[in-house]
Amino acid sequence: MWTEQDNCLQCTFKFKDFSEAFAFMTRVALIAEKMDHHPDWSNVYNTVHVKLNTHSAGGVVTEKDRKLAAAIDRLKA
Repeated sequence: MWTEQDNCLQCTFKFKDFSEAFAFMTRVALIAEKMDHHPDWSNVYNTVHVKLNTHSAGGVVTEKDRKLAAAIDRLKA
């Protein structure tokens, strides 16, 4: 579930193992590249932390972030 905190949409995703987490990140990367909107994220083993905000808008949450978050949710569903 996405939360809005510190001018970011944030979510943590858990997977069975590192391979599943990395595959998820790869799918997100392809979508983010198409949208020209890239996440601030990290991965440790089976956990992916994602933060979204729009730097060109002054580092706040915009509709671009909400659209990318929705696309990411569709991948995880």
